[in-house]
Amino acid sequence: MFRALFFLLLLATAIANAAAQPRTASSNSRPDIFLITIDTLRADHVHCYGYEKVETPALDSLAREGFRFSQAFTPSPITNTSHTTILTGLLPSDHGVTDFAIPLSSAHLTLAEVLKQHGYHTAAFIGAVILDSKTLAPGLDRGFDYYDNFPEHADTKSRWGRVERRGMDVVQHVESWLTSHQAGPHFVWVHLYDPHDPYEPPPPFLEKYQDRLYDGEIAYADSALANFLAYLKRQGWYQHSLIIAVGDHGEGLGEHNEDTHGIFLYDSTMHVPLIIKIPTLKRVNQGAAASKTPAQVIDAQVRTTDILPTALEFAGVAPPGKLDGASLKEYLDHAESASRTAFGETDYPLRFGWAPLRSVRDRAFKYIAAPRPELYDLRSDPRETRNIYDAGNPQAQNLSDMLAQLRSKQPATAPANAESANKDLHALGYAGDSAGTASTSTSSLPDPKDKIEEQNLLHVAMLASEDNRQADARAALEKVLSLNPKSPTALLQLGQLELQDGEYAKAADYLGRARTIRPDDATAAWYQGQALEKTGDLAGARDALETSLKFTPSQPAARVRLGNVYLGLKNPQAADDQFEAALLVDPNSLDAQLGLAKVALASNHADDALKQLQPLSESQPRNSQVFDLLAQAYAAVGNKAAAEKAAQKADSLRGSRHAK
Repeated sequence: MFRALFFLLLLATAIANAAAQPRTASSNSRPDIFLITIDTLRADHVHCYGYEKVETPALDSLAREGFRFSQAFTPSPITNTSHTTILTGLLPSDHGVTDFAIPLSSAHLTLAEVLKQHGYHTAAFIGAVILDSKTLAPGLDRGFDYYDNFPEHADTKSRWGRVERRGMDVVQHVESWLTSHQAGPHFVWVHLYDPHDPYEPPPPFLEKYQDRLYDGEIAYADSALANFLAYLKRQGWYQHSLIIAVGDHGEGLGEHNEDTHGIFLYDSTMHVPLIIKIPTLKRVNQGAAASKTPAQVIDAQVRTTDILPTALEFAGVAPPGKLDGASLKEYLDHAESASRTAFGETDYPLRFGWAPLRSVRDRAFKYIAAPRPELYDLRSDPRETRNIYDAGNPQAQNLSDMLAQLRSKQPATAPANAESANKDLHALGYAGDSAGTASTSTSSLPDPKDKIEEQNLLHVAMLASEDNRQADARAALEKVLSLNPKSPTALLQLGQLELQDGEYAKAADYLGRARTIRPDDATAAWYQGQALEKTGDLAGARDALETSLKFTPSQPAARVRLGNVYLGLKNPQAADDQFEAALLVDPNSLDAQLGLAKVALASNHADDALKQLQPLSESQPRNSQVFDLLAQAYAAVGNKAAAEKAAQKADSLRGSRHAK
């Protein structure tokens, strides 16, 4: 009896001790995997990469305990394109997401999809709406059990919570999810957007880095990372996890006259930090890397396309078909492994009507395919300041041939159409638009090197407009026009500013000039249609709106506006067609439903108007326009009392609204 009681006591004690211990990965056959992407992070602005003007203790600690790749390169200087590469292991021209809002094809599996198929619990936490899978990054959420998108209608005029989240907010979301989802193994992607402009670090980083705000944002993002790493350690997960920290692309900071990123393919925007901390469990599939001394620096050239196959190898999962990257584990086992060729590409210049760029880089030379080609000897000119391109140069020919061979194997990609997302892009500081590039031969487009001052000014105008500094935005745009009177982007944005200010004739003029240069610009046509309607030029408004809908037919707002224009032109049948089309796209469109009531009234079918309006008066009891139309309909059928009652209700609603 005593022995039995003693055994039960020991068993109870063991169970209690086990319950008190944090969960570790030792109970799993595969490690937890945490991918941390830090947006717009130049490698040479991180302390452990030799930059003494910023403190990045979290990244430094990961480097001390893991492997730091000194020569890692992204293939794209644009956020959603570069992240799609990280999550697919494919170059942009292969995965097809070469612009904003292009859906990721289901033919390309994401890292989350592959790991989920092998038992991983997956979640993603993004720091900016540019990676929102409902708008600017469709398809990037595939494979994630939870994807932390932005609210569809954020109740704030501030950028925070509307288009961007602070790093600490992102990390808090991650930690809350992990705390309530303890079972592993986990694959969690954490995206910190803070270093992206505009540079607005919070206190105390604002005060400490007041003369270097970009560095202040990096230091703040690092502090958010430190918070997350501390959480992993408290949970007992850190030691046994694969942690990959990487920049998605860099920042120009004025080098090569590029203030931000997206236009050029120089190392200032393509060289990124990459740090990998491996799990310390000694498993069969982990090999020599498990026992390797930490704080290893790998000087071989590698790519962010290599991240997906690396994570899969540590998870013991075979890669999904053809990839443009390869696992980095050979470097962790054998640091003397050879460098890998890094390709780069940007289609962002097409948004301004300029030529796209392609590049190829080995350890000694970089070649950039542009209207005026470029070649740099990276050994003597690491900052790429002396273009030594000559058509007869064997290095240039060799690299050009490599680029041509790569492009011959890549599928053709369709031009993007991100009109509906332009507002969010502008709030994030991305200028330009997606119209007008499909029919133009890229060989005849201007070299971005000749246009970078325009792009910088357009970027200044975007940020000023977002901050409601309209005078500053207008001044920057007018300076663009002094450099290039035919800049369709500047003309479009000036037209939008004048439209907002009620200067409808000026707006129509700017927007008309933009359309002359770029006839298939649906955005310019949409805004010009609004401006012309306000000036009373209904025929012109009709033509502009029809053009806009020709290129982007799924615009319920444009359908409704065109329907109202047709009513003004005494063409109720054409108006009816537009309102019905709007309801096909958005069945809940109140404006389209009201439009149908207007059509019925204009066609002397007051009974039909009443059938349309009476249900709306119950579902929309605070809408004065509903009751105005209801008063007209009752008057048309001779119900004077009901008409007066509806009119009084409309007046009351307008009065209460004005009082507020």
